[in-house]
Amino acid sequence: GDTAGCTFCHTSPEERCSTCHQRHQFNPAVARKSEQCKTCHWGKDHRDWEAYDISVHGTVYQVNKWDPTQFDMSKKLAGADYVGPTCQYCHMRGGHHNVQRLSTVYTSMGMSNADRGAPLWKEKRDTWVSVCDGCHSPRFARENLQAMDEACKDAGLKYTETFKVAENLMLDGMGEPMPKDLAPDWSGQH
Repeated sequence: GDTAGCTFCHTSPEERCSTCHQRHQFNPAVARKSEQCKTCHWGKDHRDWEAYDISVHGTVYQVNKWDPTQFDMSKKLAGADYVGPTCQYCHMRGGHHNVQRLSTVYTSMGMSNADRGAPLWKEKRDTWVSVCDGCHSPRFARENLQAMDEACKDAGLKYTETFKVAENLMLDGMGEPMPKDLAPDWSGQH
């Protein structure tokens, strides 16, 4: 499970080029397309693709990706002038291969809040805002970052509440969440 769910993707791109560049079509133009990130960053444990795909940025990409005047994937990311951002355009700004350098400022898929006072996190947050500044105002990016902070705080509270409910059920002797005599869940399990 760990190999299929984590280790397969979480190797350094510098060590394994085929993470982004397809082995049988080692073409930088292919690696610049957002769908390359979808290979790993989608599904119930990594909803990054789904979030991007339904966002304004993702919609602009989906509608215009076939038009080379809007998305010229033959140009290096440093020289690209896309009508909207791809995953690579923001996370690999300038064409570097360290995707995490310009990653989001949250940990554990947004479920925990980082220490906002630590210099490292201030630097990450300022860098995150600077990426958005290329197309948006600094105020716009900071307001969106603040909105994400609030959403993470709310999610953290719900997460804590959920575990408290589960703990109380266990204490009340109701540890089996799906008794065998009830219908199976979505995966066919009882």
